[in-house]
Amino acid sequence: MKKSDYEAELTPMKAELVGMARWARATGQRVVVLFEGRDTAGKGGAIRAVSEPLNPRQCHIVALPKPTDTQQTQWYFQRYVEHLPSAGEIVLFDRSWYNRAGVEKVMGYAEERQVGAFLSQAPIFEKQLVDDGILLFKYWLTTDQARQEERLRERLDDPLKRWKLSPVDLAARDKYEAYTEARETMLSATHTEWAPWTLVDFNDQKRGRLTLVRDLLDRLPDTNVPPEDIELPELGHEPHAERYTLLQPIADYPLN
Repeated sequence: MKKSDYEAELTPMKAELVGMARWARATGQRVVVLFEGRDTAGKGGAIRAVSEPLNPRQCHIVALPKPTDTQQTQWYFQRYVEHLPSAGEIVLFDRSWYNRAGVEKVMGYAEERQVGAFLSQAPIFEKQLVDDGILLFKYWLTTDQARQEERLRERLDDPLKRWKLSPVDLAARDKYEAYTEARETMLSATHTEWAPWTLVDFNDQKRGRLTLVRDLLDRLPDTNVPPEDIELPELGHEPHAERYTLLQPIADYPLN
């Protein structure tokens, strides 16, 4: 999809996202969106598409590192709970508690009994969130292995994207089908009436972002809250120019 076409489609949705945030602030609604999927699927770009037009003080992105030694002794969901939203907030999880059913299971970081316990507890945990009034949306971003290989090679060759390439990404190359099986097991156990999963095709990342944002907006209740009336009175004098005493601005960037 061409970037110009993508921007033309996304721009009006950005206005709707701003309206969603205004509605959440006015009503005290709490919104949680989970972004899961294969490595290179495009979770970061999808999260940016949602968060970019929003106030970062209201919309928080949560991307947790691996658990500490102390966290490994705690209830599994505990470190995620502290990042849940307060009234009027929107939280976007760049991977979530579903790490246990995905990468931890496939890469052998969790025992089968731990994975089994998670799959039985996750629907109960999410039912508690929803019953408490949180709007919970769960997205899984899909991509074919051929496309995944292209993106891994791009990360390797592009110095600006090299940081995205980790040993886990490389180790996962030979486990594509294992991730498929883990995902299907996860969906079978955790795709519920109160917290359903939505799969989005991200072979074309721009189209995938548009699909995800449109779906998210369409699943919200009526978010029509008029913006607050703000008047900008006349300044009352000629605008002042910036002035300096102790320091001067550094030289402007030279243009060719």
